[in-house]
Amino acid sequence: MKEETSSRKTAVALRYRVQEDQAPRVVAQGRGTVAEQILALAREHNIPIYEDAVLVETLARLEPGKEIPPALYQVVAEILAFVYSLDRRRAGTPSP
Repeated sequence: MKEETSSRKTAVALRYRVQEDQAPRVVAQGRGTVAEQILALAREHNIPIYEDAVLVETLARLEPGKEIPPALYQVVAEILAFVYSLDRRRAGTPSP
């Protein structure tokens, strides 16, 4: 999940299923009220929110359901590492 902190929020939700996806996919995106709803759902379900205004604008241009392009693999891998570290902390498992 990405969030822009400008006056008009933009949010993009990513999903990555290791067994099914070759790369993370955009599963939801929106601006304004829709972005607020995406963020509220993320908070409600304890889904980590990662803020990067430039990346969210880039991801917001992608069609929902599409995998992210290879040019974004590195930056999205960093986000996934961030999410996995949060999951380990929540589970009480130390980070490697």
